Amino acid sequence: PRFGRIGKNLKMGIVGLPNVGKSSLFNLLSESAQAEAENYPFCTIDPNTTRCAVPDKRYQTLVDIWKPPSQYPAYLHLVDIAGLIKGASEGAGLGNAFLSHIQAVDGIFHLVRAFDNKEVTHVDDTIDPARDLDTITEELCKKD
Repeated sequence: PRFGRIGKNLKMGIVGLPNVGKSSLFNLLSESAQAEAENYPFCTIDPNTTRCAVPDKRYQTLVDIWKPPSQYPAYLHLVDIAGLIKGASEGAGLGNAFLSHIQAVDGIFHLVRAFDNKEVTHVDDTIDPARDLDTITEELCKKD
């Protein structure tokens, strides 16, 4: 049996606790400011999506050699998913909606906050990347 969805497009979701920089990373990778990145939990409710070019130095060389009738460079589909909190598997925060957005992607980029900035709130009030990683992993496992 095959794993995942069959297709030519890879769709990756950016997940993590609220205010860890998911929307900022999304904006950086998409080279846009399409996702609102604000200093309050659940700034992102509906997922933001974009398509990013994946540069490859070998692509043009292959096109020149094989001269295909059409050219389709590689793209990565990114989804900025709302922040997850402890208890999401039981419906806390955006709970089930958040987890359904994760089910719609092929893989996840798990973003953990390691920077300390008193102006940027943390959902658990303290910076602890190991704890935050455990929280997200635990919620994903409970829902799976």
